Amino acid sequence: MSSPRGLAPSPELPEQNRGYCEVQYWDRRYQGAADAAPYEWFGDFSSFRAFLEPELRPKDRILVLGCGNSALSYELFLGGFPDVTSVDYSSVVVAAMRARYAHVPSLRWETMDVRALGFPSGSFDVVLEKGTLDALLAGEQDPWTVSSEGAHTVDLVLSEVSRVLVPEGRFISLTSAAPHFRSRHYAQARYGWSLRHTTYGDGFHFHLYLMHKGGELSGAQLALGAQLLSPPKPPTSPGLLQDSDHEDFLSTIQL
Repeated sequence: MSSPRGLAPSPELPEQNRGYCEVQYWDRRYQGAADAAPYEWFGDFSSFRAFLEPELRPKDRILVLGCGNSALSYELFLGGFPDVTSVDYSSVVVAAMRARYAHVPSLRWETMDVRALGFPSGSFDVVLEKGTLDALLAGEQDPWTVSSEGAHTVDLVLSEVSRVLVPEGRFISLTSAAPHFRSRHYAQARYGWSLRHTTYGDGFHFHLYLMHKGGELSGAQLALGAQLLSPPKPPTSPGLLQDSDHEDFLSTIQL
């Protein structure tokens, strides 16, 4: 059976959702990744390109977090954004991506934990993540109430993102998580950015969050951020979930 939108068939799933948080799972999953078709979480580049490109400049230094074997970094290069550094904590997939794109020397690949980035402060104009935070939160038991451990994990990542961004830099997050779940994480004054949200995709809409370093959060956003460890109110019209990526955790983890 072919997968939707021309994607590669879904790989082996972990026995439990928390497996998505473990580097050992990803190392096993990415064995042979150099020869495997790219696997795209939450749509390929064409599905969100119209929203992404207006936020990018040709000379931007771009950092992609949790790159996996996605073609996103290469698509950015083809789109006219050559200065792209991609990190993942699976050394297996980093080696595979270096081999796959050895013909593009401006694309750099590093083994690195997104909770402790090994770059100097102010190293990047743009930081991108697509599904990385979702994976780190996959061990959460209740999609409505984030645990203190889960909130701390996200805070480590976002603090590092804010640190490595230049003043007026941009952080772009693509996810399945709707605003009533995810915005409370981003709406923290200590990161020093503003927050905007839009959706993309056909049928089911995925979510794109845009943070501008040096901007300000609204009063309503700050109030939402203050309720981080409190369960959000259920939406009046819950959106339908479409598990187009054939990954079990996508239909349950919305944090």
